[in-house]
Amino acid sequence: MKVGFIGLGNMGNPMATNLARAGHELTVHDLRREAATNLLEMGANWADSPRDAVPGNDVVFTSLPVPRDVDAVVLGENGILEGATPNTVYMDLSTNSPTSIRRVHEICAEKGVSVLDAPVSGGVYGAAAGTLAVMVGGDKAIFDRMKPTLDAIGSHVVYCGPIGNGMVCKICNNLLSMGIGVLMTEALTLGVKAGVDLATLADVIANSSGGNRRLVEKFPRFLFKGNFDPGFATALAAKDVRLATDLGREYGIPMELSNLVDQRHVEAMFRGWGPEDSDAVSKIQEEKAGVQLRLPNV
Repeated sequence: MKVGFIGLGNMGNPMATNLARAGHELTVHDLRREAATNLLEMGANWADSPRDAVPGNDVVFTSLPVPRDVDAVVLGENGILEGATPNTVYMDLSTNSPTSIRRVHEICAEKGVSVLDAPVSGGVYGAAAGTLAVMVGGDKAIFDRMKPTLDAIGSHVVYCGPIGNGMVCKICNNLLSMGIGVLMTEALTLGVKAGVDLATLADVIANSSGGNRRLVEKFPRFLFKGNFDPGFATALAAKDVRLATDLGREYGIPMELSNLVDQRHVEAMFRGWGPEDSDAVSKIQEEKAGVQLRLPNV
């Protein structure tokens, strides 16, 4: 397929790279041309604007930080919609507001442009390995046509229903992931403070009913190493948690525990940890408990 790809950050670049490796012909754009260096070396074409990434392509992807970026890139001056024609397919891989992507869908539909929301989960490691979970909302026939392309970036591509449903699934997933991170840190600092070796405690929990992927896969790469170089930045985690609590307000759903998780991320942002990995939120609990959760040789 001929593919336009806009947004070549920590997630976008490896996803675009896997599309190129799968044989798709890419036209790419980012605010920084240097972000596309490896893709241009692989034969991708450069577009000077989102609008220029559209003509001649079968599908255009975006991978962007926050909903307002998606709105600007799709609907703004020199945006995707300006370059689109009837039958253009646009797919958003970002984690966006369901309400926002549904509005984008309605506006694009007036021009005959099809929109799918397709947020991804699995972090930078999954993006590089092509093993992301991809949660897709929109027209089922278009999804069926695009699934082979999505298979280049994810090993678990799921049709979630009408437009916006992919975003709902992703927001629920990330809310749970961030909440587990907060609760896990409390449990681990409790156990260490009470005298249990961290490695032993983590091993017991990982192989018991409290086991979870954040403990087994993420903490060993980040928190336990004291490594806060972003795989998934705290600013993005805070944004996703707020999308969840906002969605709860929109639908009148009680979100007491989720709001506590939200406020923990607000505090992390206030401390200036937004650019750090989302495990940086755990440092708040470490400080409160007087315990550092670090393991040698992980």
